Amino acid sequence: MNRNREIIVKGIGKSSIAPDLIIIEMRLETIDLQYEKTMKNASELIEILRSAVISVGHDGDELKTTQFNIDTKYERYKVKEEWKERFIGYSCLHKLKLEFNLNMSILGATMNAISKCNAKPKFQIKFSIKDPTEVSEKLLKDAIENARIKANILSESAGVKLGKIVRIDYNWSELHMYSNIDMDMEDAEYCYLSEDINITPDNINVKDSATIVWEIDDL
Repeated sequence: MNRNREIIVKGIGKSSIAPDLIIIEMRLETIDLQYEKTMKNASELIEILRSAVISVGHDGDELKTTQFNIDTKYERYKVKEEWKERFIGYSCLHKLKLEFNLNMSILGATMNAISKCNAKPKFQIKFSIKDPTEVSEKLLKDAIENARIKANILSESAGVKLGKIVRIDYNWSELHMYSNIDMDMEDAEYCYLSEDINITPDNINVKDSATIVWEIDDL
């Protein structure tokens, strides 16, 4: 096919959505010289954290594991001019998340319960949406429609007509569907959120694109 008889147009779909989901991502890490002690401590911290979120009305099963790693830890030290390594223990890293409907009172109660428990996780609060698939599908439809409108304008201006679609190119990258509000609270020990906290998370602004290749014919 003669590529001079084609038109290539990139369509863009945009959307601004109010978040309806709160995600608390938490990180627990334990380390001990004895493997059994490390695992015992890790298990106890998880149960303490689970009891904390249950105490404010969450289902314990809503606390989900996103990552679980067991590793050996070493530290470097210097003896005269020579660097050496020594074993400092077994490390257990446990990352978890808790998701629930957007409700600032529940967020305040949840964070206060977490901050008062002895697990003392490091954490981050995010605001997202419950149904990202629906948003993704709408963005793609809007991108295709946007490309079609642009292609029609270009072809009419150039005195040609659109033919059949030759190819659609799409980058299947994951969309970042989080509000830009910054609530990065690394250490629960120093965190306090009032249960009547008055925060309105910023809308989630997302966009996606698709490139469409059409054949073009003379009028």
